[in-house]
Amino acid sequence: MQNPDPDKLNAFLGRMVGDLGSIATGALVLLGDRLGLYAALRDGSEKTAAELGGQTGTTERYVREWLCAQAAAGYVDYDAGTDRFRLNPEQATVFADEDSPAFMAGAFEALSSMWLDEPKIADAFRSGRGVAWHDHSACLFRGTERFFRPGYNANLVSSWLPALDGVVEKLTRGADVADVGCGHGASTILMARAFPNSRFRGFDYHPKSVERARQMAADAGVAGNTAFEVATAKDYPGSYDLVAFFDCLHDMGDPAGAAAHVRETLVPDGTWMVVEPFAHDSLQANLNPVGRLYFAASTMICTPASKAQEVGLGLGAQAGEWRLRQVINQGGFTRFRRAAETPFNMVLEARP
Repeated sequence: MQNPDPDKLNAFLGRMVGDLGSIATGALVLLGDRLGLYAALRDGSEKTAAELGGQTGTTERYVREWLCAQAAAGYVDYDAGTDRFRLNPEQATVFADEDSPAFMAGAFEALSSMWLDEPKIADAFRSGRGVAWHDHSACLFRGTERFFRPGYNANLVSSWLPALDGVVEKLTRGADVADVGCGHGASTILMARAFPNSRFRGFDYHPKSVERARQMAADAGVAGNTAFEVATAKDYPGSYDLVAFFDCLHDMGDPAGAAAHVRETLVPDGTWMVVEPFAHDSLQANLNPVGRLYFAASTMICTPASKAQEVGLGLGAQAGEWRLRQVINQGGFTRFRRAAETPFNMVLEARP
């Protein structure tokens, strides 16, 4: 082994301290989210540990330690003169406002499954087999919905659907829509609320997610124009003006086969909307903070999910537009374009 450069080693160790602090603080974010500590601080008022504990039904000593750790992380503000803590507006937006496009607590919940399920992934590394979505810890399902929903809230109706050629006009008049791989139905519900004249069917192979989606649709008051069913991307029934895949094509074992089935279920002038994690086509261009997050999730969740299915192509969460275009074209689509993008997603439009 080569001798390390002392200065470079010290700099790298400093980075490790920061990374370890982020990892450790992640568990505390889960605590604050689940115990209602962030919610109790949402109004921006300063509180002592005793006041926050009394408001949330938690013990002062534990709350004090949690607040100190949060302050050290920069996740809450601390006033040394009054010994009180508060969420500033930016912190509240990220940790306490589920409707905010910047809400991130759900991401911590989803990523906690990576630690819980690490032994299963280690076995998959050795065997080459996959780990199916339903074999992960339940926190992945709820956390994924809470992680993606803010982005959908901010973009789906206001910019993504309008970026598709003629789709909003169809939805306004009344169209048939399939949301494939719908999970808990966050995307389906948003569209159903915005376009009450259209009919939406959400499909997911995971029965518990479908059950949850039905309840969420009822709670949101859109049960009248939504339906949720257990089906896969290669066998869902019906004929549609719009088929939508939200952050799921890369998880599929046979995405080209799924594309072919979408082609079969679209009306002649129909549209396939594919929302995927943002990625450049080259590895070098994806070596950045967003790529770091997505490659990690892809290693622990997305690629194992694909490998657990037939074909097991393993596109991964950083497939990039060029590779996705190949898969979509294999399904019989001849028109393809990137219709919109954000720092976290790209929206692809495909037509027969």
